[in-house]
Amino acid sequence: MLSRKRRKRGAKVSATYANRAFSEPIPKYEIPNNGIGPDVAYQLIHDEMNLDGNPFLNLASFVTTWMEPQAEKLIMETINKNLVDQEEYPQTGVIQERVVNMLAKLFNAPEKNDYVGTSTIGSSEAIMLGLLAHKWSWRKRREKEGKDTTKPNLVVGADVHVVWEKFAKYFDVELRLVPMEHGRYTMDVEMTKELIDENTICVGAVLGTTFTGQIDPIKEINEMLVDLKSAKGLDIPIHVDAASGGFIVPFLYPNMEWDFRLNQVKSINVSGHKYGLVYPGVGWLIFKDKEFLPEDLIFYVNYLGSEEATYTLNFSRNSAMVIAQYYNMLRLGKSGYKAIMKTCMENAKYVAKEIRKMSVFKLTHEDLKLPVVTFYSIDNEISVYEVSRKLRERDWIVPAYNLPKNAEDMHILRVVVKENFSRDMADMLIGDLKRAVDTIKGECIVRAPQKKKSSQIHNKIC
Repeated sequence: MLSRKRRKRGAKVSATYANRAFSEPIPKYEIPNNGIGPDVAYQLIHDEMNLDGNPFLNLASFVTTWMEPQAEKLIMETINKNLVDQEEYPQTGVIQERVVNMLAKLFNAPEKNDYVGTSTIGSSEAIMLGLLAHKWSWRKRREKEGKDTTKPNLVVGADVHVVWEKFAKYFDVELRLVPMEHGRYTMDVEMTKELIDENTICVGAVLGTTFTGQIDPIKEINEMLVDLKSAKGLDIPIHVDAASGGFIVPFLYPNMEWDFRLNQVKSINVSGHKYGLVYPGVGWLIFKDKEFLPEDLIFYVNYLGSEEATYTLNFSRNSAMVIAQYYNMLRLGKSGYKAIMKTCMENAKYVAKEIRKMSVFKLTHEDLKLPVVTFYSIDNEISVYEVSRKLRERDWIVPAYNLPKNAEDMHILRVVVKENFSRDMADMLIGDLKRAVDTIKGECIVRAPQKKKSSQIHNKIC
């Protein structure tokens, strides 16, 4: 027989899951009248979060899902520091400036220039701030010339992220889209030229589209704008959305001219939380020279202990991801980033090669510059949406979607290869992709009634 002392201790073994909070519904849309214990609250939320997808099998997002333990330790040590409070946390501000300088040099800003930049929540905020600066500069120039300032426009390709459309709507700018075509999913230089006029505040180009992972012809667009400036006097800046490729191209293709080496490239954004290898959310905006950031857009606040300059859409946020970005830059260096990006590209090319072997799919393009593989079905029985659902049954998150106008009948799947995606994982993905196809084809088989000793099998279009 158990002693009284042991019976009493044993009664507490399942204290957390035996709590009443596990047998009664808890309020979901209003604050409960009474609280619950910290362990119980943690377990309830922890268990509910298990319904989310597995971040390590998320091949849909470009966002980083793994960091080293030392980086995570720094994140927890700095998550309670408000980045904007640089009077209280001056060294945090110093580190932010260091990263801005590192990125400006990575993007080949001329040494003679007085380049400036800022951290942001992500590339969406960075793009809005960059385009806002170009709108302001355009308006000031037009006012000085005594010309109309009521009809600004922005010229971009249909391959841009939705934030470009948001900017146009939020800040009252006409959006002029260079359409896609079948077989061409990036900007066309001549079509871009036709859309430009004296009211164009900026041309937007993408270093790695979210749709196909391809790169706009940035150098060719720059050359066209240089010629236009000489012929018509139109000085149109380029803002490069390097959210996806800004931490890849400089390390893998250092001779590719897309950055501040080009005359008309005046601003660049990049996502630290994509291939900058930092958890969300941190982005960066870099101007080639401070002359491209109008002073009117910089606010000075003095209620935090001293006067501080701020150029962001957001105000308070933790400094953890800025510090994590600095950690990565020190920890990896150029050689480390290069090695990681090279591995990502090798694994992406391996996935592309294996998909190419499958008779039911075709790649949207063969020239992979970024570790993003996009492909579509050439088999009427195989729907990419059904393939995506089948892969989700194995916990893979592989998105299926259609392309923008003029190519909207193109439905594709996308695999974003990140740092934690190994060759073994690539083999498992390909195996599951093949099984998904076989399963779908099997579900499409409809057997006709038996006729004596033979039967007929008919294929049904799914």
